[in-house]
Amino acid sequence: MDGKVMKLLIAFDGSNSSETALSELKRAGLPQMAEALVLTVADVILPSAEAVDQPDPEWMAAVLEKAHRRAAEAVEKSHAIALRASKTVQAEFPNWRVRAEACADSPAWGVVKRVEEWKADLVVVGSHNRSALGRLTLGSVAQRVLDYAPTSVRIARSNTRPEGSPVRLVAGEDGSLGAEAALSALVARAWPAGSTVLLVTAIDPLMSTATASSRSRVRRWVKSGDPNELAWIQRMNQSSVDTLRAAGLNVSPLVTGGDPRKILLEESERLRADCIFVGARGVRGIERLLLGSVSTAIAARARCSVEVVRAAETR
Repeated sequence: MDGKVMKLLIAFDGSNSSETALSELKRAGLPQMAEALVLTVADVILPSAEAVDQPDPEWMAAVLEKAHRRAAEAVEKSHAIALRASKTVQAEFPNWRVRAEACADSPAWGVVKRVEEWKADLVVVGSHNRSALGRLTLGSVAQRVLDYAPTSVRIARSNTRPEGSPVRLVAGEDGSLGAEAALSALVARAWPAGSTVLLVTAIDPLMSTATASSRSRVRRWVKSGDPNELAWIQRMNQSSVDTLRAAGLNVSPLVTGGDPRKILLEESERLRADCIFVGARGVRGIERLLLGSVSTAIAARARCSVEVVRAAETR
């Protein structure tokens, strides 16, 4: 963070998944010093004070006043929920500056707006997955936050490993700005001694962004396994391995051919990983479709937590 205090926005609604997001923070390698905002969004519309004060017609004023009163009560209850969660976070991270907030809005957009206003570095949300079939979706709130929040997003899932034990991480490397940002975020964290990283470079021979020549080279490399076919990939991967090892992590490189989504998910399950780190390429227009093709698929289907990191240049 280059000396800057990290700012985390934790979306909390009192559900089991948001409780999981709180408990999983201890396995995220977060810094000793940080600023955290626990936000609960009441899913109501809060009429403006001007609308309530309108004298005519009388029935309209009465309806608006009643709606305002109910919305205010919902926000007050939401603030109590956020305050309870903030006390849990403060107890776990005594050196952090933690506060609670509540607002009236659509839950996803309330989180996204506050992320923009507060300029958070990371937003943490729980996943409402409940079954193998449920793993095909994040839930509407988490999905919208992942798609539209102009910052990195951590989708938190439950973890049964003891606190303080080594963390098992999987990271994707494809030479992109997003992947570089993901590795930088991973290196900047404080991981327990003995933590491991599987660095995956998966080259899809059908990737639409490749030229016919490079696709041909990838196919030959996938078929023959000859590292000389794509020596530049080996150099890129080794450079990232050196960076991760310099940060005190135990690193295993994997350079292979195939769909990055499939390989990252398979490897994370094989290792029983705690978290997958992947990069995002953008948040608007055509660029956001690239996020949906890899990062969102991994975030939706992974059994472990997933952190989708946006480079500062794309925020």
